[in-house]
Amino acid sequence: MCAAIATLGLVACTSETGDTAVTETTETEVTENDTQEAAASDIDLSGVTLKSDGVLSVGCEVGYPPFEDFADDGTTPIGYDIDIITAVADKLGLEVNIINTAWDGIFAGIDVNYDVVCSAVTITPERQETMLFSTPYINNYQSVVLLAGDDKTISSFNDLDGMSIAVQKETTSDILMSDYKSTGTIDVQIVANEKVTSCFTQLQNGEVDAVVVDSTVADGYINSSDDFVIAYKDTAEAEQFGIAMGKENTALQAAINQALAELEEEGYIQETYDYWFGSAAE
Repeated sequence: MCAAIATLGLVACTSETGDTAVTETTETEVTENDTQEAAASDIDLSGVTLKSDGVLSVGCEVGYPPFEDFADDGTTPIGYDIDIITAVADKLGLEVNIINTAWDGIFAGIDVNYDVVCSAVTITPERQETMLFSTPYINNYQSVVLLAGDDKTISSFNDLDGMSIAVQKETTSDILMSDYKSTGTIDVQIVANEKVTSCFTQLQNGEVDAVVVDSTVADGYINSSDDFVIAYKDTAEAEQFGIAMGKENTALQAAINQALAELEEEGYIQETYDYWFGSAAE
């Protein structure tokens, strides 16, 4: 979705801090996904510290489609992030254990409940002060989504003046819109939801005028439904997602970066991107 990583295309992300205590987690096993399996590798894991031998434990907020969601059985995690981190674990010769964790407090669980967080995490200078990140594996923009057939013209976020908008709480979208409102740039009613799925439900039900959300999330919804359209995408500055880990775990960072580089070279990342985001992201 963006030019920063040529083979990845345009992409999206969630953001914002999670400094409170980790909430209760639920561990689930990942089953084989629909994309191609990652080729085995001989990446050196000497010096890598893991919570459990032979297992890459991963914190995710399952419920941010198409990055993380549950399959029809209600327990199996699926999505773009799930496929990427599973392929990384395959490259490292490790099993993967997804630990479903609320976004609020997810980073506090690194090196406590899990080894890494792979959950549409925006790389920011503030976060880099307290944790390490992999090389970016997807790029993101902020976007405005309307119901299909809505004739509103949105050429900037200023055009949301006077409207009601839905955002997911504590995400980049929430922070962005709150800044616009608090500075008096626009007069907008913000409806902040715990889950991004609630934002789109409110839009469908006519409870809000628009959804402000990561462009990759918007692409995923549009790829799977004719109910929505992206009215505006702010391409001025790309955000980048990375896999977060403990500040001292440099050996794991190097191993994950090598795995991501191999997956990109093999075309796995592009194929997985196409599967989850489809032509709407082109």
